[in-house]
Amino acid sequence: MPKDTTAGKPTARRYSPEEKAAAVRMVRTLRAELGTEHGTVQRVAAQLGYGTESVRLWVRQADIDEGHQPGLSTTDAEKLKALGHDVGRDQVARLMRTAGIEGVRRTKRVRTTKPDPGVPRHPDLVGRDFTATAPNQLWVTDLTFVPTWAGIAYVCFIIDAYSRMIVGWRVASHMRTTMVLDAIEVARWSRGTTLTGLRCHSGAGSQFTSIRYGERLAEIGAVPSIGTVGDSYDNALAETVNGYYKAELIRGPAREGRPWKTVEDVELATLSWVHWHNHDRLHGYLNDVPPTEFEETFYAQTRTDQPLVGIQ
Repeated sequence: MPKDTTAGKPTARRYSPEEKAAAVRMVRTLRAELGTEHGTVQRVAAQLGYGTESVRLWVRQADIDEGHQPGLSTTDAEKLKALGHDVGRDQVARLMRTAGIEGVRRTKRVRTTKPDPGVPRHPDLVGRDFTATAPNQLWVTDLTFVPTWAGIAYVCFIIDAYSRMIVGWRVASHMRTTMVLDAIEVARWSRGTTLTGLRCHSGAGSQFTSIRYGERLAEIGAVPSIGTVGDSYDNALAETVNGYYKAELIRGPAREGRPWKTVEDVELATLSWVHWHNHDRLHGYLNDVPPTEFEETFYAQTRTDQPLVGIQ
């Protein structure tokens, strides 16, 4: 079916997830460069030959999925469908409005990684390509923070790019290099002590340019990779995880606007959230399965593909 570039209705042609994701990235990049929403969707749609309204809907759904605006996420829609409730997003949105329910929204991220201009930086070995063909090929990490009555709680996650598994994490009352090293130790314990060929990508904060950080990665066979200073796209995967951690747990509906009291409270809640994220949370990138199930499928397939030795 030929592409319909009319502006009034979404196109009838079925687009692949990759095509939709590429269009959304282009809109967001152009939106960031121009500093305005006006005209960006139309320009991208015209350039790609897609329907303007289709691209607009893709961007809106991506914003909902990432917590930037209220609405029915793709994950929730899949859950309802799996339960036998084949209800359209618009109908659910109307029911949510009637019931006074609103999806969680993210706030603007405050940057916690401060670069040290006097320290040499490791090269960028990722180039915004956060894909991997197996576990332990690429990890990404970053810092975020949570205000509490007792002070700021700083949080570091280490995520495997292949499965989106959080392999290491740490919550502390400071953001010194030691907290990042502690997160690496957790990842080292959960993934193994020898991970030759692993790249560990981070922002340009002083925690990630320190000598001790590089030495700790070298001990497990990993090499550090650092993105551009001040460019969120260069560590987009880690920032995405930080974003929905804030949306789902820190400012989630269960909090009902209540503040966090202590760093220890945040740490205990984060422990439960990480377990849920790894074992139960459905990820659209993983075809709506949790990270543990995605990795189990990978290793089961790897074992199946191995030839049987000694059988004549």
